[in-house]
Amino acid sequence: MQLKTLLNRVQKHKGFVYGGVRLAGTERPRLIVDIRPRASSKPKCSGCDETGPCYDRLPVRYFQFVPLWGIAVLLAYSMRRVDCSRCGVKVEAVPWAVGKSPITTTYAWFLASWAKRMSWKEVSDAFQTSWDTVFRAVSFAVAWGLQHRELKGIRAIGVDEVLWHRGHKYLTVVYQIDEHCRRLLWVGRDRTTATLETFFNEFGLRARWLRWVCSDMWKPYLTVISQRAKNAVHVLDRFHIVAKMNKAIDEVRAGAVTVKKVEAVLGSVS
Repeated sequence: MQLKTLLNRVQKHKGFVYGGVRLAGTERPRLIVDIRPRASSKPKCSGCDETGPCYDRLPVRYFQFVPLWGIAVLLAYSMRRVDCSRCGVKVEAVPWAVGKSPITTTYAWFLASWAKRMSWKEVSDAFQTSWDTVFRAVSFAVAWGLQHRELKGIRAIGVDEVLWHRGHKYLTVVYQIDEHCRRLLWVGRDRTTATLETFFNEFGLRARWLRWVCSDMWKPYLTVISQRAKNAVHVLDRFHIVAKMNKAIDEVRAGAVTVKKVEAVLGSVS
C-alpha cells in the first residue's frame, strides 16, 4: 500500500491532491509529500472564506505532519494568493493548517494529546520536534477548547488558590463541581479581589443561575462571592473550618492550662 493511499484514507482534503513522495536527508531523514490543488478548484480567501481567482503562487512552504516509523513527515505546498473582491489580494486558506502555523492541525492534536501524558520536553524528544512546536500545539488545542466549550447549566462552582511559584505567587482557579460534570473553568493570576472579579465579568449573567459556591475563607474571595453570586449558597471549605476550630480549641486549652498554673501558684502561696 502506498503512502498516498494511506493519506487519502485518513487525511483527504477537498480540492487538493497528493503528489509525489520522496525521502530527503540521511542523518535525519524526512518524508516530503507534495500537495497540489485540483485543476478546477479555486483558492479560498483567508480573510472571508470566499473563493476567488488565483493571483499568483508563493514559494513552497513545509507543514509538519504526524511522523511515520520515527521519520518526520512534511507536507510541501506552494501557497496561492487570492484576488478577493472583498479583502483584496490575500494568501489562501488551506484545510490542513491554520494561519501561518508551520504544523498541521492533525499534528497539533497529536502532540497535544501526548502532552497530557508526558512533559512537553519528553514529547518534543520522543517525536523529534522542538519544545516551541509542542507549546504551539497545546495552545491551539486550548484555544479550540475555549472557543467550543459549553457553559450552560452550570449550577455549582468551586474557587481555590494554587501556589505556582516560590515567594507566595498564587493562581486563582475556578472549577465546575456539578454532580454530572467536574472540570476546570478558569485560571487567573494572583488571588486578589480583582482576579475573581475578572472571572465573574467573563462568566457574565450565568452567575445568577449559580446555586452553590464553594471556597476557602480567603477574604477577597468571600467579598466577591457575596456580591456576585447572591443567589447561591456559599459553602466554606471544611478543611479551613476544621483548621480554625482546632486553632480555637488549642487556644482554649492553653488558657485553661494557664489558669490552672495560676491557681496552683496562688494555692501554694496561701
